Order: sequence, then structure tokens, then C-alpha cells
Amino acid sequence: MKLKKYHILFAILFLGTVHQSNAQLSVANEAITYEELYDDPYAINKLFVHLQPLYAEVFATNLNAGFGLGANYYYKSKADFFVNFRQAYAKQFDFVRDIAEKNSAIENKANGFTYFELGGTYHIKDEESDTETKLILYSKRYQKGNRWAAQVPEHTIIPSKVRKIIGARLGGFAYDTSFDLKNVAKEQGVIIADAQGPLPSDIYYHSNMTVKGLFLGGSMGWIKNLAIKPDKGYGVLSDDLILTAFADLIIAPSMMIDDIQYRNPLPPQQIRKFSAQEIQTRKIGFRLGLEGKFNRELGWAYGAEVGSRPSVKGKGFYTMIRISLPVYSTNLDHSREAFGK
Repeated sequence: MKLKKYHILFAILFLGTVHQSNAQLSVANEAITYEELYDDPYAINKLFVHLQPLYAEVFATNLNAGFGLGANYYYKSKADFFVNFRQAYAKQFDFVRDIAEKNSAIENKANGFTYFELGGTYHIKDEESDTETKLILYSKRYQKGNRWAAQVPEHTIIPSKVRKIIGARLGGFAYDTSFDLKNVAKEQGVIIADAQGPLPSDIYYHSNMTVKGLFLGGSMGWIKNLAIKPDKGYGVLSDDLILTAFADLIIAPSMMIDDIQYRNPLPPQQIRKFSAQEIQTRKIGFRLGLEGKFNRELGWAYGAEVGSRPSVKGKGFYTMIRISLPVYSTNLDHSREAFGK
């Protein structure tokens, strides 16, 4: 008898759970109607200006973090252009520079990390196609209490358009950084010396490196630019993401390493010059990257890269993330239509 009671109780609980799940499912799957405000991935702003309060870079040559500036310009459906500049905040966020200023026994001043690039993307294929977009349904009534945080947000999937861009990238770059010459020379088995002999082994010394080169690669971009107004009290829903993935080959024909200037501690304390030209470098690298921004007059953006940058041999690996906030954008069209009375 007890076993039968347990079976009956279990069946009641199970049916109640199924009924509750079905009720929630029917609400979640309830059809909604909406008004399409716009759906045109070609109607995006032309110019985007990025203020980057933060970037962080794990670079085998020199760890650094700082701020930057950037811009994008879209020329019709033919091409787009970009520029980026980054600089370390201060020596405390520039690893080798900080160590050099605290411990270096040479006359050279450690340069701060700076990076600059200018490039463009030719749109080999730029076309629009049909797709589906998932939008989260949001209503002001969710703000009451903790309802928004306490439930799984409802969503809807609508037909939409997406712009797909296959591009060829080309540009130039330059960066300047200090690096731990003593450690690099030791790893490569290079002796830093002049006619009078090697640098003392009991001191710390660094050098500065300036690298200039080109990058060549390809990209794939996706642009959505749509907004709808659902019924039943939901707010305006939109998806205006501009997403670009890219891969580049990096070549640096110009790599300059500063000579070391060391003041001899013994009289007459002359300054001796040591060449670092024996240090091995690697002039070819690559990178993979992802960038995202939004088609808004005031928004934000993000970016990430990983790869191997032209640098001293064995010290090229890097990974970098950056945040742009705010991002200003405009379509550069200040004309107004005029109608006669």
C-alpha cells in the first residue's frame, strides 16, 4: 500500500511539473507581431572615431598596457580604411622600460612602447543575403523587483538581412619598444663587446628597437543594421553589429636596434659604444584578429589579436585586447531636403 501511495504521489508531482513546463513553454513560444523600423546593412555610418581608454598586450619582447586612438572610414561598398595608435600609460605599465629605469647601468634611455598602423581593405565581394536574427525581448516591466535577473530572458527570431564582405587587406605599421638585451644575448649566445672587451656581466642593460613594415592579408566581415518595434509593451529591439575577422602576414624589412653606450667606471670614465647588431631578429610574422563595433552615433567597440610580431628571434609572440569607449560615428552627410510650399 505504501508503495502504491508513493507511485501515486510521484505521478501527481510529475504531471504538475509537465503542466508547469508546458505553460512556460507556451508563453515563451507565443507569437508576437512587430513593426519593422529598418533593415538595411548598407545604411551604416561612414566614419567611426575610437577613444581607447584601455589596451593590454602580452608581448614576449615587452609586456605593456595603455591607451589608444583609432578610426574607420567606409567608402561606399568598395573599400574601407583604418588607422590605429597605441601607447603605454607610463613606465609602470611598460615592463622592460620600468626595469631599465630602476636597474640599468648604461647611458641609454629606455623608450616607451608605441604602435601605429594605417591600412585599408578592398571589398572583393560585398553582397547582401537573407538570414535570421535572434533578439532578446525586453520590457520595462522587467525592471520591477529582480524579475530581469531572476528569469531566463525571452527571445524571438526574425528574418533579416546581413551584409557579407570578403576583403583583401594592405597597410603599413611601425612600433618602438625597449627590450631586455642582456637576457636576449644570453639566450642567443651572443657576447656584447667592443674592442676593449665585453660589457660587464654583473650589470643590467637593455636596448631600444624600432620596427617598420607592411602587412598583407584577408578579412571576412558581417554587418547587420536592423530595428523592430514589437507589440505587447516590448521596447525597440535592434541588432547593428559590424564584425570583422582577419588574418595578416607581417613583413618588417626595417629593424633597428640601438647601440649600447656604457660609461667606464674607471678613469678617465670615457663612454664606450657596444654594437647589438649580432642579435638575431625575425622579420616575418603573422596575426589573427577580431573586431566588433556598432552602427550608432555614440557606442563602444572591442578588438583582439594573437600572433607572432617581427621582433628579436624567439620573442615575437603576442596577444592583445582593446576596448574603445566611447566610439563616435557619423555618415558625414549634413544636407537637408527642401520642399516648396
